[in-house]
Amino acid sequence: MSKLIYYVACTADGYIARADGSFDCFPAEGEHYADLLACFPETFPAHFREAVGLRAENQRFDVVLMGRKTYEVGVKLGFTNPYPQMRQYVFSRSMKESPDAAVELVEGDAAAKVRELKEGPGKDIWLCGGSELATQLFPLIDELILKVNPILIGAGIPLFGREVETTALEVADSKSYSNGFRMVRYRVKR
Repeated sequence: MSKLIYYVACTADGYIARADGSFDCFPAEGEHYADLLACFPETFPAHFREAVGLRAENQRFDVVLMGRKTYEVGVKLGFTNPYPQMRQYVFSRSMKESPDAAVELVEGDAAAKVRELKEGPGKDIWLCGGSELATQLFPLIDELILKVNPILIGAGIPLFGREVETTALEVADSKSYSNGFRMVRYRVKR
């Protein structure tokens, strides 16, 4: 059975983006990138993979889930098929059709779709964002992998769009880097 993993970059104060959805506040380089490229190469979008010559096979994920707002960040830049190396699902109640045949639009019950995906064959499922979808799918999240950037922005889009049930987390792995970046993998204890 596949796990649903919320793998996301955030600030030290828990925001995944600025209020307008931009994430230019995250450092674009640093020593941690070597580990990210080695451990999670599939999570880099196609245009980045092509630019750096990244051809590594998927290590952890073969499915990516995105909320409409997260997906539209790339669409506005002309990237309608951001992760061709995975099956891609966009969850939206307002989009009527996907702008790309490789990206499946899910308009109905997100939890039912994720339960179906978890039961299917393959690697784990990457919950890419955003915060509203993460809140909706919270009861199904098995792990959180937070890429904590050493910055504070004070306001923005939080990890979860609304309050979630108080839930204990167990640190499964943690690594800190000299530039202040920290990656923490939590198991959700239910």
